[in-house]
Amino acid sequence: MSKNTGVFPSLPVATTGQQLVSHAGLNVVTSLVDALGFRGLCEDRLGQFVPSGARHRPGTIVGSLAVILAGGGEHVSDLDILRTGAGVFGNVASNATISRFFERTVTNPDLFSYGFTTLTRELRSRAWEAAGDRNPALKATALDPLILDLDATLVTSHSDKEKAVGTYKGGYGFAPFVASVDYGTGNGTGEVLAVLLRPGNAGANSADDHIKVFTQAIAQLPDDFYDHKGKLMGEKILVRTDSAGASRKFLHYLSSLGVQFSVSYPVPVMKARMVAWINDKQYWQPALDQSGDERTDAWVVNATDVLGLTDYPPGTNLYLRAEPLHPGAQATLLDMDGHRVTAFLTNSPSWHGPALDARHRARGRCENRIKTLKNTGLGKLPFFDFHGNQAWANIAALAMNLVSWLQLTALPTGHSARGWDMKRWRYRLFATAGKLITRARRTRLLIADEAPEAGTITTILSAITELKNSLRQRVPLLA
Repeated sequence: MSKNTGVFPSLPVATTGQQLVSHAGLNVVTSLVDALGFRGLCEDRLGQFVPSGARHRPGTIVGSLAVILAGGGEHVSDLDILRTGAGVFGNVASNATISRFFERTVTNPDLFSYGFTTLTRELRSRAWEAAGDRNPALKATALDPLILDLDATLVTSHSDKEKAVGTYKGGYGFAPFVASVDYGTGNGTGEVLAVLLRPGNAGANSADDHIKVFTQAIAQLPDDFYDHKGKLMGEKILVRTDSAGASRKFLHYLSSLGVQFSVSYPVPVMKARMVAWINDKQYWQPALDQSGDERTDAWVVNATDVLGLTDYPPGTNLYLRAEPLHPGAQATLLDMDGHRVTAFLTNSPSWHGPALDARHRARGRCENRIKTLKNTGLGKLPFFDFHGNQAWANIAALAMNLVSWLQLTALPTGHSARGWDMKRWRYRLFATAGKLITRARRTRLLIADEAPEAGTITTILSAITELKNSLRQRVPLLA
């Protein structure tokens, strides 16, 4: 009698010719891609980057890259995972074919950028429309605008690449600028509108770069944000940044478009004594947390009249927030009465300081979106050519957005998966194994009843089927 004393069962391993699929859970992503009419849109927008008689069309190339990046892949060679499941993922282009595709994008980067921009804008319009009453465009108003977060980050390069230079942190690589949408608490993780790849020594407080990435971001918004003359309805949008976005040039540009803003503001040291004048908390309002409940010993006040603002757009107000110093934090000249004082500027039509402060502090969620974007391809740029890496960054943003659109369109309100981060999607759902079987001339994908998210997979696939049918009625090209 044999007795196993190991921690885990010890089993013999053998290969088989059965159609086993290791990442069958990615079927929910491929189903959404097809439901949105991805193949036809890619052919229309990017067809010129593939020879007319080529077997693998741009929809296959870009779609397979987006799917594998969403699933956790980091390199083009990781497409081998999809190649072993051709019954689920179709015939995937070879690494050489994909390399030639990117070479063509480098020869005409402006044309590829325009084609990809119009492609993702149409995909976003279809996905948001399919979201029904959760459509972010329909929910946006002057008092509850769509929030665009702008923030720069650093991406390390471990080899020499075009425009990769030293960064202010002593590293080497790039400093991309990211514009993203915040859906709000409980409404999903948000999505990326634009990624502007920049050299590593690019400044975070460049007003011109803020304007450039903002312009790219609003070009991605659906028609609901434009009037019948094609003019942006800026009052339905709020731009939220850290103090790097507090330049007068950028804020005046936003104001000229009627766009709201909420930006962190570094209070000059020479005005520290003025903060002391209003240190008496009888003039302050209790601060709120993200749930709308009052914070303990945290306060907000409109200090525009006390501190004053010069040469800022009309209607700009300066708010201060005071909260106890965190353990170990070093006090500064502005930290009065044991409180850390921070500030932000806003031209919002609302005057309820605590609510404006809570909305501004939610800007921290954009850090999670940037982290996810890095884990979905931005963190490892594979090419030497700068424009090739920009194209890769755009596809990485598409990969992240596909998962965000799943949350927005295919999951019911209140479902826990609407708040999952990318890691949880990958390990609990995308990594679900399956098996292809053929019965009565029909091929089916089987997943185990005991799979942790088997119910979530079937829920999503059912919703995508309804989404596909509804889009076919509205978009004749999908029929």
